[in-house]
Amino acid sequence: MCRWAAYIGTPIFLSDVILDPARSLVSQSSHAFEAKTQTNGDGFGLAWYQEHPFPGHYRDVMPAWADGNLGSMANQIRARLFMAHVRASTGTSVSRSNCHPFVSGNWSFMHNGQFGGYSQFRQKLDAMLPPDLYNHRLGTTDSEAAFLLSIGYGLEESPKRALEEAIGTMEEMSIKTRQSPHARVSLAISNGDDLYVVRYASDRFAPSLYHRATGKNEGRLVVSEPLDEEAEQWEEIPTNSFAKITKERVQIEEFTPIRQQNRSERLLDQIRALEKEQLS
Repeated sequence: MCRWAAYIGTPIFLSDVILDPARSLVSQSSHAFEAKTQTNGDGFGLAWYQEHPFPGHYRDVMPAWADGNLGSMANQIRARLFMAHVRASTGTSVSRSNCHPFVSGNWSFMHNGQFGGYSQFRQKLDAMLPPDLYNHRLGTTDSEAAFLLSIGYGLEESPKRALEEAIGTMEEMSIKTRQSPHARVSLAISNGDDLYVVRYASDRFAPSLYHRATGKNEGRLVVSEPLDEEAEQWEEIPTNSFAKITKERVQIEEFTPIRQQNRSERLLDQIRALEKEQLS
């Protein structure tokens, strides 16, 4: 399972998160404490926002601890919002196009988790992507598919609803394969202005996720696991939650994936409500 970190607030250097802390993200790439696998050496990536509405983007297949360019970049780049990820593959190839974060337009996305039986429904899932989004499908991971599917479901208009639709679709496909876990999700997504995160699992083993304010409330971090040994300073994000993160606060709502049956029931309710309105 992967490890990731996201920051929003007053601009800071990327190194303040991914290099300098005692349990920095680079440290977690070789020795994670709360992951299924201690080593997350199947590539890494960064997406950051500062002057432009679209993100800077850098990914490589090298383990984060072994990339000589990463330290130089992290010590020079200062950003108001950034996402960083170290990867542990759950079956797909180690390639640059499979490294997180994934980017489309001004959106960036990263994920830790899995969908059981993905190889059995991957072709059907790809076929669900609108043609213009399928052209952005550069890799082979379930994570990238979830990202593009959420864009197709209206990410720009309603991030929470779009992610509930996307995760629900993939969870339902996994259930049909009878291969568990059907959905384990810890994700972050941003349009350059807002930062959203989801923690969800179809069983009781949701990937870990924490947040805390930095300095004098100058910003906020969201991480797969704490960056230091002061566990009491980090607050856990509840399982089955959607959260909007700002530097001042964390707004948490319940996250409920929408499966096909749920969509059909909602459509019927909408039709009945419309008929009732027309008769009144």
